[in-house]
Amino acid sequence: MEEDDLYTKDGTVDYKGNPADKKKTGTWRACPFIIGNECCERLAYYGMSTNLVLYFKHRLNQHSAVAATNNQNWGGTCYITPLIGAFLADSYLGRYWTIACFSIIYIIGMTLLALSASVPGIRPRCSAEDNCNPTETQSAMAFLALYLIALGTGGIKPCVSSYGADQFDDTDEKEKKHKSSFFNWFYLSINIGALIAASVLVWVQDNVSWGWGFGIPAIAMAIAVCFFFSGTRLYRNQKPGGSPLTRMFQLEFFYEQAPDAMRSFCSALPLTTVALGSYLSSLLVTIVSNVTAKNGKPGWIPDNLNYGHIDYFFWLLAALSVLNLGVYIWVVRWYTYKRAVGTLR
Repeated sequence: MEEDDLYTKDGTVDYKGNPADKKKTGTWRACPFIIGNECCERLAYYGMSTNLVLYFKHRLNQHSAVAATNNQNWGGTCYITPLIGAFLADSYLGRYWTIACFSIIYIIGMTLLALSASVPGIRPRCSAEDNCNPTETQSAMAFLALYLIALGTGGIKPCVSSYGADQFDDTDEKEKKHKSSFFNWFYLSINIGALIAASVLVWVQDNVSWGWGFGIPAIAMAIAVCFFFSGTRLYRNQKPGGSPLTRMFQLEFFYEQAPDAMRSFCSALPLTTVALGSYLSSLLVTIVSNVTAKNGKPGWIPDNLNYGHIDYFFWLLAALSVLNLGVYIWVVRWYTYKRAVGTLR
């Protein structure tokens, strides 16, 4: 009995493929490396993406509507690629190797983006601060870097939170209680990374240079990978369990009720709705820009927003939000509810 208690009972193994030793792997021994990885990765992602529309406009010489459309399409791709990463993690590679392999792609994309914004000959030539004339090759290099980043993040988004959950044995009540604490720290790390990115790095891009503005996120991503690999000996790993596509039709499909081998795929599915929303947003911007700019009118979203009617576009978005609320109220009758535990009397 004592020997049985030495190892996890949820099927996890250590980095050598042996049953995971409870005293040497997982729990809060391993989680700081995952949390540190996530904080730096989110800092890198938001530091690079928050100001991306301005980069499209001021460095790649794109009109406002085109820049917004390209930004939404790229963002949608960042949220659709997790389906690829989740499928590979659950079916073939496992979460550890999926995160590791896609992180390398991520770093390559971040490095290429930083180079495309800083190296002479690769970066767009500018005659003034906001007057740049990039060649097709220079623009193509920037977008190649961005879509490598979109592919790289697709292997991290659906796996890293699930990988943190793997570090706690659900059959052990003591470890199970610590899992919720891990997620609190995990989401705090996301917000810390996003806060630094949206303040410090945006200021660097606006006031120092785009080379440093993209270079610092590339360095942050390299640090994130170092954090992740540093904890290799401490991680618990779930073995790949075959294609989740077959099993998803055999189970009640909720994350809490899905087996451990399907956690990544369950995490990726909600992200697809964000991806579809981003693609629809880019389509909406394109339609509004083209329809309202006919007959020589500047339209709602011209290159110089001072001559357009961006306020009309915001009213349109407000109307869509009201419509969304109406749909939510209409379908709420079909929701099921759970009684709150420990409510005040």
